[in-house]
Amino acid sequence: MENITTMNEFLLLELTSIQDLQPIIFMTFLILYMIDLFGNGSILVIVISEPRLHSPMYFFLGNLSCLDICYSSVTLPKLMSNLISTHKAISFLGCITQIHFFHFLGCTEAILLAMMGFDRFVAICYPLRYTVIMNPQVCILLAAVAWFTSFIYALMHSVMTAHLNFCHSQKLNYFFCDVKPLLELACGDIGLNQWLIYIVTCSLAMAACFLTLLSYFYIIGFLLFKNRSCKVLHKALSTCASHFMVVSLFYGTVALTYITPASATSVIQERFVAIIHTTVTPMLNPLIYTLRNKEVMLALRRVFGKKLKQFA
Repeated sequence: MENITTMNEFLLLELTSIQDLQPIIFMTFLILYMIDLFGNGSILVIVISEPRLHSPMYFFLGNLSCLDICYSSVTLPKLMSNLISTHKAISFLGCITQIHFFHFLGCTEAILLAMMGFDRFVAICYPLRYTVIMNPQVCILLAAVAWFTSFIYALMHSVMTAHLNFCHSQKLNYFFCDVKPLLELACGDIGLNQWLIYIVTCSLAMAACFLTLLSYFYIIGFLLFKNRSCKVLHKALSTCASHFMVVSLFYGTVALTYITPASATSVIQERFVAIIHTTVTPMLNPLIYTLRNKEVMLALRRVFGKKLKQFA
């Protein structure tokens, strides 16, 4: 008979056993986190404060920036604190909370990226009807659906995981709490939990990815087969390229984390990709949008130029 125990905490996997490397890794993550907060925070500020950016595209971009700040904050602070702590643990409640927000924000990003693709599809393919279709009420409704749907989805994960019995080691074979590593420590029937991961999670991710790619493929086809000026074509493709880079980065890391087969090599790869997904991807999103978007760059100069003049 398996020894079922009540878990009060889980011991997280350390990034490296080499003590001299831990302060260097800590500083690297701290720099990445600060860039993430500053970059996404700046986009959020200009989207709210700059009237010229009060459009559907930038409304969703503001949502994405807010989400990226929260997304990296779910895992990075705990990851950094464990680097400088001798007791690398997380409480049971903290673990379940981390799982909830990790899946909540991850699912929201997937749906938001699909909505941003749809927004670009309407703007490029139906420019005369754009303001009617993507009116403020519709944008708010779409964003609310994304956040609410993802919250319910994540709640299923967190509730189902919280009700598991654990009879193995309390040492989690991962850097942060996620469902798959916790299932390795669980005993009893975990069929429903696995079904939730492989059916519900994969279905949501694949549906959001399919709709996102469908929007961009339709845009590319529309631009190639319609007579458009070079200027309009370049502007449309430039905007879509920024979005597509973010989509590729997001789904590429998700696929490598959740779809790759289990083996000794793939487990190491999965851990490495998970760190990139939670630390590097949120940091790169604002850089991709600002470096390729003249409107955002001009807005940044205007907003922060005014701030600097006030302090001068």
